[in-house]
Amino acid sequence: MRVTVLGGSAAIPNAGAGCAGFLVEYGETRIVLDLGPGTLAELRRHVELEDLDAVVISHCHVDHVLDVVALRHGLAFIPDPPLDPLPVRLPPGGEALLRDAMRPLEAWMPEGFFDRRVRLREYAPTEPLSVGLLTLRFHPTVHDVPCWAIRVESRTAAIVYTADTGPARDLAAFAAGADILIAEATLIEPTDDPGRGSLTAAEAGNLATRARARRLLLTHMWDEHGFERQRDAAATSYDGPIAVARPGFVVEV
Repeated sequence: MRVTVLGGSAAIPNAGAGCAGFLVEYGETRIVLDLGPGTLAELRRHVELEDLDAVVISHCHVDHVLDVVALRHGLAFIPDPPLDPLPVRLPPGGEALLRDAMRPLEAWMPEGFFDRRVRLREYAPTEPLSVGLLTLRFHPTVHDVPCWAIRVESRTAAIVYTADTGPARDLAAFAAGADILIAEATLIEPTDDPGRGSLTAAEAGNLATRARARRLLLTHMWDEHGFERQRDAAATSYDGPIAVARPGFVVEV
C-alpha cells in the first residue's frame, strides 16, 4: 500500500498545506480518506479523478469534508468528466447534513444536476466496507461530533487513521499491528477534560507503542505549535519511525 499526504493541518489550513486528506493506493484501487479544505488541489497532483474508487469521510467537521463540496461542483463542469459518479461515503447522518449545507450553493442549477458526478452515500460503521481490493473497518472515537477511526486493510498490510479523537477512546486494539498509524496530534499539552476530542503528540506516540504500529505519521497539527516540537514529543513515547504529514509526503508499505 502507498499513502500520499494531501494535507495535515488542523482546523484551518497551514501556509501551503491543506487540512485532513490522505490518498491510499493498492494495486488499481485508489481511495481518499477525508477531503478537507485545500486537499483537492493536492489530490489532482497525484491521481486523475476518474481513477478514484471512493472518498471516505471520517466525520463532518469542515476541516475534514469541505473539499467534497468543491469536488462535487468541479466534477459537474470539468472537461472529460468520469463516466460514472464518484462514490463519496459519509458517516451516519452525513448525507443529509452535507446536502443541507450545499443546497443554497446549488439552487441555481436543476435538482439532481450535481448528483450526476458525485454519489453521496452513508456507510454502516458496524460493517466492513469493501472498495476494490481494500477493506475498511470503522471504530468510534471521542470527538465533538460523531467520528470514526478507519482501518484500511489489504491482504498483506494495514493502515489505521485515527481521524479526530481524544484519549478516552482507546484505539490500541483497533490499530493493533498497523503498518502505518496516522494519528492526530493537535495539542501541545493535555487538558483536564476527560472527554476532550484531541490528542497530544506524546499521546499519539503512546498509542503507536501500545498498538505496536510499525511507523507513525502525525497529522492534524498547527504551524504555530512547531512540527519538530511535536515530532520530538511523540518520540518520548514511541521509538519507531515518525514523520509529520505534509502535502506530497509518501509512505509505502
